[in-house]
Amino acid sequence: MIRFYGEKPCHMDHLDRILLSGIYNVRKGKTQLHKWAERLVVLCGTCLIVSSVKDCQTGKMHILPLVGGKIEEVKRRQYSLAFSSAGAQAQTYHVSFETLAEYQRWQRQASKVVSQRISTVDLSCYSLEEVPEHLFYSQDITYLNLRHNFMQLERPGGLDTLYKFSQLKGLNLSHNKLGLFPILLCEISTLTELNLSCNGFRDLPSQIGNLLNLQTLCLDGNFLTTLPEELGNLQQLSSLGISFNNFSQIPEVYEKLTMLDKVVMAGNCLEVLNLGVLNRMNHIKHVDLRMNHLKTMVIENLEGNKHITHVDLRDNRLTDLDLSSLCSLEQLHCERNQLRELTLSGFSLRTLYASSNRLTAVNVYPVPSLLTSLDLSRNLLECVPDWACEAKKIEVLDVSYNLLTEVPIRILSSLSLRKLMLGHNHVQNLPTLVEHIPLEVLDLQHNALTRLPDTLFSKALNKLNKLEQLEELNLSGNKLKTIPTTIANCKRLHTLVAHSNNISIFPEILQLPQIQFVDLSCNDLTEILIPEALPATLQDLDLTGNTNLVLEHKTLDIFSHITTLKIDQKPLPTTDSTVTSTFWSHGLAEMAGQRNKLCVSALAMDNFAEGVGAVYGMFDGDRNEELPRLLQCTMADVLLEEVQQSTNDTVFMANTFLVSHRKLGMAGQKLGSSALLCYIRPDTADPASSFSLTVANVGTCQAILCRGGKPVPLSKVFSLEQDPEEAQRVKDQKAIITEDNKVNGVTCCTRMLGCTYLYPWILPKPHISSTPLTIQDELLILGNKALWEHLSYTEAVNAVRHVQDPLAAAKKLCTLAQSYGCQDNVGAMVVYLNIGEEGCTCEMNGLTLPGPVGFASTTSIKDAPKPATPSSSSGIASEFSSEMSTSEVSSEVGSTASDEHNAGGLDTALLPRPERRCSLHPTPTSGLFQRQPSCATFSSNQSDNGLDSDDDQPVEGVITNGSKVEVEVDIHCCRGRDLENSPPLRESSPTPCSEEHARGSCFGIRRQNSVNSGIVLPMSKDRMELQKSPSTSCLYGKKLSNGSIVPLEDSLNLIEVATEVPKRKTGYFAAPTQMEPEDQFVVPRDLEEEVKEQMKQHQDSRLEPEPHEEDRTEPPEEFDTAL
Repeated sequence: MIRFYGEKPCHMDHLDRILLSGIYNVRKGKTQLHKWAERLVVLCGTCLIVSSVKDCQTGKMHILPLVGGKIEEVKRRQYSLAFSSAGAQAQTYHVSFETLAEYQRWQRQASKVVSQRISTVDLSCYSLEEVPEHLFYSQDITYLNLRHNFMQLERPGGLDTLYKFSQLKGLNLSHNKLGLFPILLCEISTLTELNLSCNGFRDLPSQIGNLLNLQTLCLDGNFLTTLPEELGNLQQLSSLGISFNNFSQIPEVYEKLTMLDKVVMAGNCLEVLNLGVLNRMNHIKHVDLRMNHLKTMVIENLEGNKHITHVDLRDNRLTDLDLSSLCSLEQLHCERNQLRELTLSGFSLRTLYASSNRLTAVNVYPVPSLLTSLDLSRNLLECVPDWACEAKKIEVLDVSYNLLTEVPIRILSSLSLRKLMLGHNHVQNLPTLVEHIPLEVLDLQHNALTRLPDTLFSKALNKLNKLEQLEELNLSGNKLKTIPTTIANCKRLHTLVAHSNNISIFPEILQLPQIQFVDLSCNDLTEILIPEALPATLQDLDLTGNTNLVLEHKTLDIFSHITTLKIDQKPLPTTDSTVTSTFWSHGLAEMAGQRNKLCVSALAMDNFAEGVGAVYGMFDGDRNEELPRLLQCTMADVLLEEVQQSTNDTVFMANTFLVSHRKLGMAGQKLGSSALLCYIRPDTADPASSFSLTVANVGTCQAILCRGGKPVPLSKVFSLEQDPEEAQRVKDQKAIITEDNKVNGVTCCTRMLGCTYLYPWILPKPHISSTPLTIQDELLILGNKALWEHLSYTEAVNAVRHVQDPLAAAKKLCTLAQSYGCQDNVGAMVVYLNIGEEGCTCEMNGLTLPGPVGFASTTSIKDAPKPATPSSSSGIASEFSSEMSTSEVSSEVGSTASDEHNAGGLDTALLPRPERRCSLHPTPTSGLFQRQPSCATFSSNQSDNGLDSDDDQPVEGVITNGSKVEVEVDIHCCRGRDLENSPPLRESSPTPCSEEHARGSCFGIRRQNSVNSGIVLPMSKDRMELQKSPSTSCLYGKKLSNGSIVPLEDSLNLIEVATEVPKRKTGYFAAPTQMEPEDQFVVPRDLEEEVKEQMKQHQDSRLEPEPHEEDRTEPPEEFDTAL
């Protein structure tokens, strides 16, 4: 049983304390009908728990509440106690102890529990429909938690009986889906705290006004539109929560509730902000109207409001906001609106958060003398407001992601500013400092700086360093060539980030006494001047991406004490090979940041489903590492199973996520994880494309495809902040969204794997997208939330597009994210795609490439037995590649071979030999099957020495091993032509394929270099289509893990495989595959007539009477394979 209290999971150990435990002889009941049995007995909290020793870990136990019960001595048995619960239907357990000491210890502890009077009872998440009967015998209960149950109204222990608790002060009935307000609760006059959130109430009864002692009333997550006037009788009510309901205006009853100081109405349906209503509520100080539909604001009069101090208007639709009438306003949150202009009063203003808008002007009058923190990031400001430069107490200023071109000297001269964020603007120069300033953090990343003032770090007129207290300096993403040598004066500097510049001279920072982190990656460094002794505090030095930097062994020895040293690895020598082209390769990098554990896992399989595809995944558990590990281990297997069940990408991807969500089990009840899965497979829908990419995700992990140097987003972020549709869905389902934009205070994601207890707000349904891969697709980037919070899509693509090694590219992305201030777990995977002409394996290009594009067909066959020889049943395993079908069919087939077949001539079966084609350049649709080499293990039913009964000598290349024979064979498949003109069959041969002839044959299977080389086996078009259907594949075959398939009846008398051969992990095949020099049976033009004549003679000879065994002589067979 999982318990949750206060929206946070609680373990059993936190709620109950185990007092005593042991294994003793136990008898149930007061009579002697039951026998004594050995049981595990635990005295835990106020209950006695009895379970069998074998099932004690599976949760099968009997719980006996002891409060109000009794403990008695059993006189007929030595050292025995009888434990009885309270109530009319009390249960009794007899426990026999081994020693007197144990007997006395249990009696003493149990007596205390029996006489105990508990005041707090937590029965949340127990799936209860009524209150346990024994609780009514305890009259001292003051707080009862029944959250997340299925409580009913009219039952013996239902909600209508709660009035029996005469001392009850706190009652939690949230998340019970009651639908109707239990009116009898209004008779519990002692209640001071009542939580009825998420129950589907649409109205409140007037009797609620009888709860005169009520101080806290929580009605969040219902469907309320009005509040009864009788609620105004609760003069002691100091907290009223009506968030996430359907209110369209602020209820008038607030004017009567004078003890309230907050209006908490987040997640409702307000469209107009009426300040006149708030002016009439003199007792209201805090207003929370987050996540409403506010578009306009109404001011009834010019009278100022001197009572409201805090306003939260985040996540609305406001375009202009004028709160200058709120003279006492101290804090304003208005992030994520559509504001173009903002006007405020500065008399009492202390903090202002207005990021993620479209602000071009912010007016505050008078100058806010008390302002300490100002956040105007992610707007359209072209200059820093003048009033911000004149604020005397400002400590934090964030104007990053704007359109600033210069930094006012007044800002850099502020004597109170501690943290200045100017990143991602268009600043080209910094003003020259004159006086000492107490700046501690300076962020100038991603601007257009070409140089820093030489006097930036020098001493001021008062003989103090101008930036003496500077601790963190970020100069990354500029065009700097040098850093002034006076940086050595910043004695408190512990972090310097200056990657992605043009710095050629290593700055003089290795002499700073407190330096800890230095990032100078992706610059033009050539050498490093190292002092005699490095500072002991240096922990991280990043020098990657400096192509001209060469470190000597002496330098590396000096750097050996650094905890993290990042330098470029020398490329390993590569050996030349005839074929080195691959279609994809990946690199993975994961960094824990400043956290003590890594909660990000990744999945990478370059050869998925026997090498015909690839799977890549990223899983982010935020604060837990258990679920990402589970998904990493199980999701690929689930995908493989689902792909075999359906060819529809939407179906098998959705099922993969749902099955993986179910397989998380108990771990997925309280934990959750974001998941991203990318599946590359042969494209069966678009013949012009070789591969298709299917991407599915939940949560915040994202995938980006680089196509022609431009990023193409493939996934969707499911979070409250970035997906308004999902936020609205969660609001409509009456979830509680806390002030930090988290569902029930747990997660900001609206779709995850796990977090089952937050259903239906958190769903495992993924976003799925498919795109065919083209020659222009260069790489695929997978990253978790932390990566994409600090890197834009374009920047990530540009950073790794020209890096040769995918591992180095992934590490570079993680390093960039950390250099931009990422302190959380960060994971990145880069998949290089080679779906281009250089990966072509067509014969005209002179390449023969085994790999994903080849789909090497392997077929297990045996020489056809002679017509007079009876056949035996055998299992057939085959894999072939068809140019005719547009989809890959995978199945595992077993059949019974037959000896009788129709015979057909090859008069019209000689076809011109086509060029070998790869998946990048498919040939037009035709009936030809390309022959693929195969090798298999066979069982001979002719003789024990691997020879047919009529063979005089073993065939060269055939390896005999008892009854098993290992050979290499291949088949040719071609379209049957003019089968009606084939020579007549022998009278002794039955015609099982006559039905197929009537329907029209589609193609035939021809065996090369065999006695029956002239046989063409017809196959009906209907049957061919039926075999393509996934729903009917079970009728014709059994699916193999390697995706092989062979038709049943159409392979009769051609192939036979040993049923006794054990199935191996690598398949049925024992010998390694060898590529054939030729791809089909080719007849030169000058020999066509001769071959036709020989074939005709051979067919005529078959019609003649069969010679006696002793007189028969056969020419030796010829093979064009490796045999």
